[in-house]
Amino acid sequence: MQDEGWCPLKLCFLHVVPRLVVCLWRSEGLIFKLFHFSMRWYSLPIDPDFQKKRKVVGEHQGHSVWGPVEPPKKLGIHGTNVAVDWDVCTGDGICIEVCPVTLFDWVDSPGHPNSEKKSDPAREKDCIKCLACETQCPTQAIKIT
Repeated sequence: MQDEGWCPLKLCFLHVVPRLVVCLWRSEGLIFKLFHFSMRWYSLPIDPDFQKKRKVVGEHQGHSVWGPVEPPKKLGIHGTNVAVDWDVCTGDGICIEVCPVTLFDWVDSPGHPNSEKKSDPAREKDCIKCLACETQCPTQAIKIT
């Protein structure tokens, strides 16, 4: 995870204590800027009620895409039974590694503030609902329904 302007200290801090950043953000304006800058790495988890609150706005690789979608900044939620919020996904790939039925593929997402690649539930119909991807995702970007 390399990016312009990120020093190793910030990367380490953000990975080791992300919740501390949130706590400090709520009480100090200076930390708010740091948290806002780091938002590319830590966002809110996927909304478990996204199917009630969002609408299908398209299709990608045979699965639904739930809006809003405004590329490259907002890419929506991909999939229904295996849903990946591309605006939360940081592209670390743990879901690809732990999935026993290899239903995820990498997809490029140039210009997105969180990552240049996303995990795509390309074969969501193959899901066996083991929840390995959902429980291992560090940003909680995945919801199995």
